[in-house]
Amino acid sequence: MLLEEIMQRPVWTIAPAARLDEAYRLMRRHNVRHLPVVEGERLVGIVTDRDVRALTRPGSGVFGGGTPVHRAMTPDPITAGPRDPVEEAARLMRRRKVGCLPVLDGGRLAGIVTVTDLLDALAHLTGLEKPGSRLVVRVDDAPGRLAHLTSLVADQGINLLSVLTYTEPATAYVRIILRLAALDPHPAAALLRREGFDVVWPPAP
Repeated sequence: MLLEEIMQRPVWTIAPAARLDEAYRLMRRHNVRHLPVVEGERLVGIVTDRDVRALTRPGSGVFGGGTPVHRAMTPDPITAGPRDPVEEAARLMRRRKVGCLPVLDGGRLAGIVTVTDLLDALAHLTGLEKPGSRLVVRVDDAPGRLAHLTSLVADQGINLLSVLTYTEPATAYVRIILRLAALDPHPAAALLRREGFDVVWPPAP
């Protein structure tokens, strides 16, 4: 999945010379927490609800409502491209500890991706939007194990909504998480146990 599939567009923006109280009203009106700051067509910064939160508590903030946005914004924000993979964007946001990524296409602002957008993408990628069940299998990290596992499930006429894997810390084992298009995972789990697989979930009866 690419960022162009999940990014928000069009993007609400604000000018660097605008006032912070204008930014606050714009965020409230459109229910957003981040505003890219643009000068002409050039992205010059980003201002967040945290930057203007003092406006909701008169007298308690550093900035007054008439302060220009450029004094509160983060200049030269981290950006991404529309063809960047979702997982790379998530890794970048986590590493740089930012809550959004403006998406630039040819130097122009094309969209914006937030943590909420990434969570929605995760739900879509894992098949959580469709009814089904979850099956977790622990296997040794060897070629062919995943293919054998999924072929056994397919032989039972069960569709797979998603397949995720991760390596157990400090072990040579991998956990495979199957999202099944079946409400009851127990028949598939019983079959896999008979074939010698270590089924972690659902537990054996």
